[in-house]
Amino acid sequence: MKKIFDILFPLIVAILLLGFWQWRVRHDAIPVYVLPAPSDIAGAFADNFSSLMGSLLVTLRVTVEAFIAALIAGVAVAILFSQSRLFERTLYPYAVILQVTPVVAIAPLILIWVGFEHINTALVLIAALVAFFPILSNTILGLKSADFNLVDLARLYNASRGQILWRVQLPSALPYLLTGMKIAGGLALIGAVVAEFVAGSGTATGLAWRIIEAGNRLQIATMFAALALLAALGVAIFAALSGLEYFLLRRWHESALKHQS
Repeated sequence: MKKIFDILFPLIVAILLLGFWQWRVRHDAIPVYVLPAPSDIAGAFADNFSSLMGSLLVTLRVTVEAFIAALIAGVAVAILFSQSRLFERTLYPYAVILQVTPVVAIAPLILIWVGFEHINTALVLIAALVAFFPILSNTILGLKSADFNLVDLARLYNASRGQILWRVQLPSALPYLLTGMKIAGGLALIGAVVAEFVAGSGTATGLAWRIIEAGNRLQIATMFAALALLAALGVAIFAALSGLEYFLLRRWHESALKHQS
């Protein structure tokens, strides 16, 4: 019953908001090029279904590739930092600098260096840079949060550093890594959209380009339809990663056990 209410209440709120939006636009006769009604957005989505879905697949592919690249790089660098304090002290400040530097500022440089003939590679790289740091920082925290008593016990049994990492530290870091993945999933999508905006020449045909194109033509309803698809994609990514988190932690971690109760 609780799960039904968890779905029903947000759905009711969404219906009420959409109904009020529809009524207000029609009642005040707001022009469609200023604020389209939900029915106008639905009509624009139906009229441009094939192009919007094609753009959605492009943005999804860039997001997934960037997320996987950030995941591999973030976990690898976090393991390196956890095994060598010298590497961490030397290189971690540069990771922080990369994180705090606005991606909009460095995206044009990446596009120039990679080249517009390899636009998809540039988009993936830009999005991966945005998603990299949450995975890195959360994984480092998880690796350092391993129970010292278990680490000492493993050393007592002459376990190697690799065995301690695999048997003790990585399982301890898994909840932190999964949290970082949920953050990075949304950031990878944001990075993909920003990269497509910066590319801005029509060579990138993702949803961001459709938004630019529709805005230039004052097709505001189509812009809202593309925005709705982006929001739905972000929710789907978060839901998928939340489901993965629950699946991996449901039998042993307290966060999933509390969720079950």
